Amino acid sequence: MEKSNLVRAISRWDLMAITINTIIGAGIFGLPSKVAALIGNYSIFAFVVCALIIAVIVICFAEVASRFKDTGGMYLYAKEAFGSVVGFEVGWLYWVVRVTTFAANCNLFITYLSYFFPAAKVGSTRTAIIVGIVAVLTAVNFLGVKQSVILTNIFTVGKLVPLIIFASVGLFFIQPATFTFPPIAETGSFSAAILLLIYAFVGFEAAAIPAGETKDPQKSVPFALLSALAISAVLFILIQIVCIGTLPELAKSERPLADAANNFLGVFGAAFITVGALISIMGNLNVGFMTGSRMPFAMAENRELPSIFAVTHNKFKTPYISLFATSIAILIYTLSTDFVAALTISTIVRLIVYATTCASLPVFRFRKNSPKAAFVVPFGIVAAILSLGLIAWLLSNVNYQTEGFAVLVVVEIGLFLGLLNEIFRRKAR
Repeated sequence: MEKSNLVRAISRWDLMAITINTIIGAGIFGLPSKVAALIGNYSIFAFVVCALIIAVIVICFAEVASRFKDTGGMYLYAKEAFGSVVGFEVGWLYWVVRVTTFAANCNLFITYLSYFFPAAKVGSTRTAIIVGIVAVLTAVNFLGVKQSVILTNIFTVGKLVPLIIFASVGLFFIQPATFTFPPIAETGSFSAAILLLIYAFVGFEAAAIPAGETKDPQKSVPFALLSALAISAVLFILIQIVCIGTLPELAKSERPLADAANNFLGVFGAAFITVGALISIMGNLNVGFMTGSRMPFAMAENRELPSIFAVTHNKFKTPYISLFATSIAILIYTLSTDFVAALTISTIVRLIVYATTCASLPVFRFRKNSPKAAFVVPFGIVAAILSLGLIAWLLSNVNYQTEGFAVLVVVEIGLFLGLLNEIFRRKAR
């Protein structure tokens, strides 16, 4: 098993499917009720605002990503723009994002699975299910990127069909009287709701990670980013409207889409949506697993991690050492956490990573020797500044005595490792 190059097997449409799979994952199946509990029917506007915030960030990503064609995404952008220490920090943080996101989504998968098998949520049954999911996804991703992409495409169709049916059929059963808008009790509730909803829209950055396995990545990545966000945003807003209009007890629901479907399609509708949720979340888990395992690989290729993480299998052309190491971390964290805790940490860390990419846009524009952009955003500097301001606003609403503290610890660990790595690199030179 010798180190070898990755295979460019991901087409533009495959990449769009990957991006849709990471955006439309677990969040939309759990968050409609949680955000409704915070701000009621104003959650519709929260979805719109959140989509606009993410759109500004995405167009920054589209331009920056169009300058690169190697695996690594945000890690490569930060390393190129701000140096090895910041690059290492971003690579480390994004790997943490993938681990925590997998844990959040896998736990929500079990919550929906308990609709059919109540014992799935407890004890040894829960442990066995988590171990089985991680083992299957490890095997699929080990056998080759094409196999993983085929599975992703199947999951994309499998998740979009029930969601589109839910949104389109549910519109005919909406009760207009449910759409009332009383004053919000707490002024900070809307901001808290936006921060929570960010989780429903994140994941788009996955399009940038496997650039080294993508055909014509400098054009394919911007296309995948923009088209996947547009499709997801429209679908999310329609879903929230249907949930509010068909499920009066939305704020108390643990499985909001299934409960809403049960109200207007009966038991069959609830089962249909639950199956769709399971397919959707499994697709998201697969993509998250693939992109997460590529981060240690990219960092090792750039000599930020031991070279063993850059080794690829001579037959399957997959970074199997990086993949196995990521699967072990995912398994341990998933077994020891729940949906909400992992969700919050993942969202905060993601915003920090997004900020570095947005900040790199003006750096690359003003630096004469920067890689050439294949996609240039009008008013890109304004978009970058606006993105950083929006991210700062979102992070200002974090409770740093709880989840925020855990994030600060993770950031400090990454900074320490990055500085240590830079010291050893300079000594080696």
